[in-house]
Amino acid sequence: MAHKNLESVLAAADNTVEMLRNSKIGAYVYPVVGYEFSNWRSEQRAWRETAVLFDQSHHMVNIYAKGPDAVKLMSDLSINSFANFPVNRAKQMVPVSHDGYVIGDGILFHLAENHVVFVGRNPTANWIQFQAETGGYDVEITYDNRSPSIPDGKLVTRQEYRFQIQGPNAWAVIEKLHGGPLEKLKFFHMAHMNIAGRQVATLRHGMAGAPGLEIWGPYAEKDEVRDAILTAGAEFGLIPVGSRTYATNTLESGWIPSPLPAIYTGEKMKPYREWLGADSYEAMGSIGGSFVSDDIEDYYLSPWDLGYGNFINFDHDFIGKEALQAMQDKPHRKKVTLAWNGEDVAKIFNSFVDGSAENYKYFDMPLANYASSNYDSVSVDGQHIGFSMFTGYTINERTVLSLATVDSDIEIGNEVTVTWGEPNGGTKKATVEPHKQLEVRAIVSPTPYSESARKEYADSWRNKAN
Repeated sequence: MAHKNLESVLAAADNTVEMLRNSKIGAYVYPVVGYEFSNWRSEQRAWRETAVLFDQSHHMVNIYAKGPDAVKLMSDLSINSFANFPVNRAKQMVPVSHDGYVIGDGILFHLAENHVVFVGRNPTANWIQFQAETGGYDVEITYDNRSPSIPDGKLVTRQEYRFQIQGPNAWAVIEKLHGGPLEKLKFFHMAHMNIAGRQVATLRHGMAGAPGLEIWGPYAEKDEVRDAILTAGAEFGLIPVGSRTYATNTLESGWIPSPLPAIYTGEKMKPYREWLGADSYEAMGSIGGSFVSDDIEDYYLSPWDLGYGNFINFDHDFIGKEALQAMQDKPHRKKVTLAWNGEDVAKIFNSFVDGSAENYKYFDMPLANYASSNYDSVSVDGQHIGFSMFTGYTINERTVLSLATVDSDIEIGNEVTVTWGEPNGGTKKATVEPHKQLEVRAIVSPTPYSESARKEYADSWRNKAN
């Protein structure tokens, strides 16, 4: 019998955790953008040494809200304050469930009066659309979904292209494109500039650890603008970054992209689960990693766990407010970077070629994630103290790094253990082969890991304490 919605999918499953841990969805794909334009090592080096062009046009949802209640809708769903959110400003938007656990996050742009756009992954976009349709808001929603993971030769279009120009030489490229000096706005402030005779919208950003811009405009102008950027950037060493490399920039800059959305339990969330389709991200997504619990709520994360504690502002009503007020004085985990021990990482790779009967879980380079949401157990002396959630390699640090959330008493410089691989030979996910687990030593390190990123993000959400 075909399922009608997520709620019926969950009702038919023996256990939600087992369902998601054995999802057959396959690997997460950054669609359409070329895999590599040079090689991932050179592309990583470029955002630290020269400049890069990130193409973000395809892997995120754009959900546009227009109408008198556009900003109110977002405020009602956000832990963030909207007391100072004028036109031409952006913010990191974090919605939580009725019980106070994170559903997702993303960037909210205030484009014009009564007009905003959220840019991020499906879980948050779906939550926004549900509330807009069912909450009695005077708002018109346009859901521009991410491009298909496998276009299969079909034409792919979006409403807008979205690029970032980043790296130490980024501003020289930007001013050459603009035809003269351009004011360096404050972080997450918006303006406009000229590229190839077009006026394009800009957001001051800095994902690669140096001043840069996110730019966007009509999708029909994408190729023209891209060509102009690459031509202007050639003398400054700018190169395009492929989809294989793109996601690894967050290892250095410190954003955990894909926590499990906390929507699978709770009576107040049931109408949402009944609204979500049986083929939704939430129904088909996967959990990977060495941490296993029978209780799906053990995978839920609070804003504090993900480094968003400083975002929480009780100056407005929002879903989850009372729950967060009740938990604010309780112990919370904190976001850190884990630098993996090189000898232990070498054991992983050696197992692929040493001829032994069993190998450790495959470690893909430069990004090793193999599920929609990754939860590797972090421990000290056998005691579970948190999750390693986003893992890969950066040539800039010549180190395997993972972004993690750990108990608050774990200090920078402490050694912890990450269990790499899944128990009992692995789950039935399409991305998992038979393997054995390995305990990997790691050093607790700052977030962002990159010193240049820590300095650049000094006034941004990425580098504020909980």
